Amino acid sequence: MKLIKTVDAEGTVLCHDITQIIKGVTKDAVFRKGHVVTKEDIPVLLSVGKDQLYVWEKEEGMLHENDAAEILCAMCRGGHMERSQAKEGKIELTASCDGLLKVDNDGLKAVNGFGQMMIATRHGNFPVKKGDKLAGTRIIPLVIEEEKMAAAKEAAFRASKGRPILELKPFVHKKVGIVTTGNEVFHGRIKDTFTPVIKEKISEFDTEVIDHVTWDDDDAKVTASILDMVKKGADVVICTGGMSVDPDDKTPLAIRNTGARVVSYGAPVLPGAMFLLAYLDVADGDERRTAAIMGLPGCVMYAKRTIFDLVLPRIMADDAVTPQDLAALGQGGLCLNCPVCTFPNCGFGKGM
Repeated sequence: MKLIKTVDAEGTVLCHDITQIIKGVTKDAVFRKGHVVTKEDIPVLLSVGKDQLYVWEKEEGMLHENDAAEILCAMCRGGHMERSQAKEGKIELTASCDGLLKVDNDGLKAVNGFGQMMIATRHGNFPVKKGDKLAGTRIIPLVIEEEKMAAAKEAAFRASKGRPILELKPFVHKKVGIVTTGNEVFHGRIKDTFTPVIKEKISEFDTEVIDHVTWDDDDAKVTASILDMVKKGADVVICTGGMSVDPDDKTPLAIRNTGARVVSYGAPVLPGAMFLLAYLDVADGDERRTAAIMGLPGCVMYAKRTIFDLVLPRIMADDAVTPQDLAALGQGGLCLNCPVCTFPNCGFGKGM
């Protein structure tokens, strides 16, 4: 690559796109990389402010921006993703199906820490729709050392343990059981307004409710119902109510008594601190499967967004949630109850 005056550019080959920006009208390339400049092109180039041009002059050990962008794209791209063509050193990735986006933060930081290159993504652990933009990759200079790109690739490979920096986990069909608890609901003292909220939220995913029961505050009945629903094929069992420390609130005990592995009782999220998540391994013929069991506090019934909105997409994508995952929600775990809710386009649930 070398720098020449535009008036002397006839016959040379452009090594990058030349972009024209007219506010409210266009932002696109008037000449593409690889274009051979003609005499007639020179006035056009001058009109878009190009008094000097970089033209291609191959140097050993150097990569053009588009070639380097291909390397970045390969570092990022997991399954179920479409990619754009390289343009001005940039490639974008989009979702080819609905699913949960996972981002390897260590791999991402390893690449972005090199300088002269960048990968920008949307936030991980949130649902995306088919066609949604996931990430953009770009090389900052017009050319970059091949050795530097190789070092970045190796650093990303080590940090992400050989996996792509981005992963898109498709949502899968889930059979759901719902256990509604509470003496006040069971005896008809109040109307059950909790279950409709749950059904509305899970309807955003590929789910079917295979069973729903309502019990008083009897932990033995709740335990039996959870086990019965899982036996019937439930992949997810959601228990509503009875999650506080009051003497009558026995749902956490009922979930523990199923033999399920409790991930956490409590989460650093408001609303939703009294949330419980557990996994129950069960035999399914000759195979074994794992059912997720959630105990939802009362805030899920009346608050617009809660811990349930942060965990549910991961359950629907078979993305195992760990105690460390829940602990990390503390930063960003405070919902501000904005007058107009813009979730997920806000800071709720988005930590480091």
